[in-house]
Amino acid sequence: MTHGRAVMTMIVVTLMWSIAGIVTRQLDAAHSFEVTFWRSAFTLISLAILLPCLRGPAVLLRSLREGGRTLWISGVCWCVMFTAFMVAITLTTVANVLVTMAIAPLLTALIARTVLGHRLAARTWTAIFVAGIGIAWMYAREVNAADPRHLLGTLVALGVPIAAAINWVVIQHTRRAVHVDLLPAVLIGALLSALITLPFSLPFAASAHDLGLLALLGIVQLAIPCLMSVAAARRLSAPEASLLALLEVVFGVAWAWWGAGEAPAAHVLGGGALVLVALAGNELLALRSGASPQRTPQAPP
Repeated sequence: MTHGRAVMTMIVVTLMWSIAGIVTRQLDAAHSFEVTFWRSAFTLISLAILLPCLRGPAVLLRSLREGGRTLWISGVCWCVMFTAFMVAITLTTVANVLVTMAIAPLLTALIARTVLGHRLAARTWTAIFVAGIGIAWMYAREVNAADPRHLLGTLVALGVPIAAAINWVVIQHTRRAVHVDLLPAVLIGALLSALITLPFSLPFAASAHDLGLLALLGIVQLAIPCLMSVAAARRLSAPEASLLALLEVVFGVAWAWWGAGEAPAAHVLGGGALVLVALAGNELLALRSGASPQRTPQAPP
């Protein structure tokens, strides 16, 4: 894959990731945990078919058998990401969830600084400060909101960037000691998410219409773009990948606004704008300065 194709691939990936909100808003009867269960189940089925085709059954089984603690910790992180995103999006607005998720790269930098001792550039500290103001603005208004579900949903959404940050730090901490194929961790995450949410999903209420939409989410919105992003990430630097990933926020809010009439509140637009400006500025400066090419995995919802 050339660099240009990698960029185009990531744009398509973010477009596919961004449909979760608008598709969820079209569901008839499925509730929060059932929505999460079916999406994870369809993702699991898709990856169980696609991964053996890409890796070969023997290689995939060996990766699962020999992955050890790192593979399973990564799988748990994917489980948290998959579950927290879908539960959050049934509790609050798409914009709240996506803006909260957007802080993943900066949260990762903070955890890496604490755990791994990575030094942070002044531009990153500035970005963390500005993004913190934006998130505080958003959360303060949610605390005072009439509907406590919005605050709960925004807090649940915070699990996505936290899990993504922990996932990256664990991978960085162990990768020098042993090479582990972590693509099967996505499969493990989907399996754990489906198992955890199954008891809370019963009795099922999803209609045939709902199941069709949830299959679309599991296959088109999650399984396929996850594999595409892994391929594209090999040709992109961390700043490039982070900048392109911000398109998911823009696309996702636009889809929900246009297709579901879910106009973001003024405090979400204001706080979200601060977060996006902080992230974009940090990554653009990193590109100009030729920063380290280490890649921070994104957090596909």
